[in-house]
Amino acid sequence: MESDIILYCSILFLLIAFLYASVGHAGASGYLAVMAFLSFPVESIKPISLTLNIIVSLIASYKFIKAGYFDQKVFTLFAITSIPFAFIGGYLNLDPYWFKKLAGIFLVASGALLLIRQFVKPADKKREINPLAALPIGAIIGLTSGLLGVGGGIFLSPLIIMFGYSSLRNASGVAALFILCNSLLGLTGNYMAFSNLPYEIIFFIPAVVVGGYAGSHLGSGKFNNQVIISFLFVVLISAGLKFIFIG
Repeated sequence: MESDIILYCSILFLLIAFLYASVGHAGASGYLAVMAFLSFPVESIKPISLTLNIIVSLIASYKFIKAGYFDQKVFTLFAITSIPFAFIGGYLNLDPYWFKKLAGIFLVASGALLLIRQFVKPADKKREINPLAALPIGAIIGLTSGLLGVGGGIFLSPLIIMFGYSSLRNASGVAALFILCNSLLGLTGNYMAFSNLPYEIIFFIPAVVVGGYAGSHLGSGKFNNQVIISFLFVVLISAGLKFIFIG
């Protein structure tokens, strides 16, 4: 990969990590969008995305949980099935054609869910979570996470906010740790199957460390980035459509 592309990606990944970490996410959909636009090789997309996800979600988990924004019961009920299925998804290898199509659908859905995550009003009263619903949903999110190289938090957090299982900021802490666990197991499964870690990762990690720390630090405080996140909607939709219709 050319040095100017590496520099360009590093800057974009730093910005993505900052924006996503501010709401307890790790940025996988953003990383996928960048790699879609720049036509990264399909075999390198999953390990790069999962590795960067682990770095940012580790920082975000620490910052949000330390600030007291976490719900152990909500996390456990979704993660108990999501984690093993993330490993299975990471181990499996999709045909490049289908990977691009599914990743495109994921990016389009992520764009919509990111807006929902930012603008949805939490339920007036916290509701008890239903394990019979949480366990299969966790499994589906985990499998999807492993297959595509994401953490699944972008699906989880709007869900638990809309159904009143968690407050807005507690959802950020739950999502951050959920992403960390799914990404760790997804990357483990992927590496066991393919032993592939692209060398470019070493250049991207410092960028997402800076962005992830700054974003999670502000997000666990009083930072409000609704307007900026809204612009990401256009990026995710555009990248998703590129994967679906162009490849």
